[in-house]
Amino acid sequence: MNGVRYFSTLCVALGIAAIALPSQAFAQSTENGAEEPASKPAAGTELLVSTDSEGTKVSKLAGRALWSFNGKDDYAGIVVERAWFTPVAGEKQKFNRVYLDVANKLDDGWRWRARVGTDGKTVLGSAELRRADWSRSVFIEREIIETEQGLNRRIYYTFIGASTDIPVDQNSSLALTAGVQEFSGKNERLHLRGRFVQVLNEEVGLSAQMDLRYYHSTEPKEFDYFSPANFVRAMPILQLRRFNAGWMYLAAGGLGVQRSTGSSWQPARFAQLRIESPRSSKKIDAFVELAYSNDSIVGGLNYDHLQGRAGFTVAF
Repeated sequence: MNGVRYFSTLCVALGIAAIALPSQAFAQSTENGAEEPASKPAAGTELLVSTDSEGTKVSKLAGRALWSFNGKDDYAGIVVERAWFTPVAGEKQKFNRVYLDVANKLDDGWRWRARVGTDGKTVLGSAELRRADWSRSVFIEREIIETEQGLNRRIYYTFIGASTDIPVDQNSSLALTAGVQEFSGKNERLHLRGRFVQVLNEEVGLSAQMDLRYYHSTEPKEFDYFSPANFVRAMPILQLRRFNAGWMYLAAGGLGVQRSTGSSWQPARFAQLRIESPRSSKKIDAFVELAYSNDSIVGGLNYDHLQGRAGFTVAF
């Protein structure tokens, strides 16, 4: 599998789509037969900050300029990002990145989005094709490894996967995800995930979940990132999701167990808070999120990792 090749092909396809998109999205007929813009230009900013118990820090600040914005699922523009990486060992490094940022729909049932660009060395970013109801999706993402060797030796990963939801009954479902993660070097990692969701109170927005994750690495411990031969995690999760005037408020937390090759069973912890603007809004796209877990690709098990993200985009 060649992640760079897949991403290069994707960039060409998205470039053609981005050129064609505005001509279709900007014009719609009015009652008197004239045409008026269906989409507006927009601008915004995004921030990501993360840290862990060993002292590794990552900061990313991005400016977003869209020539076409018609809501969360319909836009086209560019993103310019400055990323700062401070690994637990080694010097702080800075990277400038530029991305093509596009999203649209194939028909009433399917949506696609992509943020694909470069740091001057290779292709980076992510892309996704999904059902409008989120029941099925395929995705790809590419990023650098945030360790000392990862930054100095330019070690990247490319992750390709797919997911599907299987309804069990009116109040429960099973979500399955499978993917392959290719790293610079020889290592390839098979990912499997299953999440059973049981709605406890639909009116309140409360659900109970059982999240199971497993991965296998073909070349364990190849570089300095966490890469055991096998990793497994089982975690019960409680999630509360409420809507108010279209805004989404989510709180989730879980406590379970995890184990990797050569270690005993250890506690696994997870927590998430997220606020998101209405999906139907054609004027703003805003979110703020805080997430915590104690497993990390940088340090492994019981390696506390805290990440905060926020973004705000407004149409003119």
